[in-house]
Amino acid sequence: MYCINDEQIDFILSDISARGIEMVGLQQDLLDHICCIIEHNLDDDGDFESFYDTTIKDFYRRDLKEIEEETINLLIHKNYYVMKKIMLASGGFSAALLTLGILFKFMHWPGALMLLFCGILVLSFIFLPLSFVLRAKEKKEKKDKIVIGLGVLAAISLSLGVLFKVMHWPFANILCMVSLLIMILLFLPIYYLSGIRNPETKVNTMVSSMLIIAGSALILTLVRSPQGSKKRYLEITSAYLRNEQILENEQKITALTNNSISADFSKSSQEVYRLCSELKAYLLKKETGLDKIDTDFEVKNTLISDSYTSEFIAPHQVTRLKAKIEDYNSKVAESQKIPVANSIFEENNQRIEESLNNLTQVQMMVLQNQRMN
Repeated sequence: MYCINDEQIDFILSDISARGIEMVGLQQDLLDHICCIIEHNLDDDGDFESFYDTTIKDFYRRDLKEIEEETINLLIHKNYYVMKKIMLASGGFSAALLTLGILFKFMHWPGALMLLFCGILVLSFIFLPLSFVLRAKEKKEKKDKIVIGLGVLAAISLSLGVLFKVMHWPFANILCMVSLLIMILLFLPIYYLSGIRNPETKVNTMVSSMLIIAGSALILTLVRSPQGSKKRYLEITSAYLRNEQILENEQKITALTNNSISADFSKSSQEVYRLCSELKAYLLKKETGLDKIDTDFEVKNTLISDSYTSEFIAPHQVTRLKAKIEDYNSKVAESQKIPVANSIFEENNQRIEESLNNLTQVQMMVLQNQRMN
């Protein structure tokens, strides 16, 4: 059994202090523990310094200061390890849900939206906030905490933007753009400047910064520019006006036709036609502020965008029109029936342009059937 002298004890104590352990109580505990290991395992004629170097390395992964950091976390933040387990569990759970959701979406299986919805919620409101709290506790400098906070905020905004996009809710593009602006204009400069000054993190900082820029650029390639959006909206509005002109001509031709139709069929036709016109006017009012678009729409900037019908139309409005169409179909031959499925607000989740086009097609079929009967 090896006997440690006072000089060796002072050496161990000074080395522990030099390695970053500042808490006196923790220094004494480590000193006692190391001394016991050396006395019980080192031979009487053994090499003390060599054995000490080997023994001290068993107490840490990177450096001995980790022990003090873990001790402080336990003393100050008693729920640290519980929160860490919850963070890891929520991260794995959200990743599993998102993977299954994407798989279900590609395979067109039911439940895809629910899986994606739950996965993004867990990621945004459990995993990422806990990650920020735990990482911020580990950092001492304020700028490091700011960097972590900005990164987490950008990640939450991006994940919520994707959720809003998947669910076809408004402000999806705004959330995605906000996340990219935070990442590029705030997070990246602070992260790069703070990391590039440290020789140990210089390379990792440069590589991470390049990956962030590349990732942001790839996301921006999928985003339509303001000029591209305006061009797209001009095309949609022009197409709508052309359809309305064709419909108006069809209406004039039908009015000149002297076909005799029953009063019941005429009433049913008029009801379907009128409801379609009312819904089109309602959608235009919600989208542009006007219930009718004139040829000078570009000058007035009254453009139809690519909003979703679900933002404006209530389910009872669609149900009422479908009921009238089904009643109408009961009065005409099979070849003249208006298809209800895939024609009017399928799942109430079409874009405005599709809904307007479908309503116009229904009106066209009503007019054509009137001429044929």
